[in-house]
Amino acid sequence: MAEITAALVKDLREKTGAGMMECKKALTEANGDLDAAIDYLRKKGLSVAAKKANRIASQGLVGVKSNGKKGAIIELNSETDFVAKNDEFQKLASCILDAALDNGDLEVVKKAPLNGKSIADNLTDLIAKIGENMTLRRTDSLSVGKGVVASYIHNATAPNLGKIGVLVALESDADPVKLQEIAKQIAMHIAATAPQALDIDSLDKNAVEHERSIYSEQAKASGKPDHIIEKMVEGRIRKFYEEVVLLEQAYIMDPDKKVKDIINEASKELAAPVHLKAYVRFALGEGIEKKQEDFAAEVNAQLNK
Repeated sequence: MAEITAALVKDLREKTGAGMMECKKALTEANGDLDAAIDYLRKKGLSVAAKKANRIASQGLVGVKSNGKKGAIIELNSETDFVAKNDEFQKLASCILDAALDNGDLEVVKKAPLNGKSIADNLTDLIAKIGENMTLRRTDSLSVGKGVVASYIHNATAPNLGKIGVLVALESDADPVKLQEIAKQIAMHIAATAPQALDIDSLDKNAVEHERSIYSEQAKASGKPDHIIEKMVEGRIRKFYEEVVLLEQAYIMDPDKKVKDIINEASKELAAPVHLKAYVRFALGEGIEKKQEDFAAEVNAQLNK
């Protein structure tokens, strides 16, 4: 039997919002497997914050920039928000962003020249100077042969730098100025909604089946006939698509329409086909594990009852 530690229970509480004893029971049932415990709580209807499973604590900056038909996005991490506000840190982030516009591959960007050295060496020098660890965690880029790539930074702390960045690539022969406006609005939508996939076909099939199994367990608990349960599950899957698939999402600027409707309308208004080719969204620190903190003594005491 795996040891159910206070730190493990605390992690599950942060990810699900369930009570402490429910978390302990879930981990016991799951033999200490955190993901299985999350599923257990969801099936029991006790997880109130499943969407917060990737809550993060990392600091630094996301940078995003486009020059018409090409755009780049980066994430440069620091240990504290204080360093992220440092002028030298922000200047380096901007230089890295410019390098990523030439080639968005992470390893290529690290080797790109800057001030007679590589970007990686410049970062090492800044670490030594400031005395805080920093990491160029990831980079990406988008480009189109015809059309536009638009960029958006949410709550910018400096030009092109903030904590959430988005690139959107639209392919079309339509007026680039009008396309930029549409792409920028879609990028703002993406910043707010954090879709998991562009369309249903590109959504992780394992993730869909995983959700289907959760919904099935929930529906069975209702005691309804199998044919009703099947309809309930399919209804929940459609709702799931509307939550996580970009083209199926309700458009935040006009919730009566889906994003795919906005694209179709743009094609008609601009008298040219408009295709949403791709998008990239970086949120600062997403997916980075938090450092574990100790529970208060009374929490340990309750867990050991």
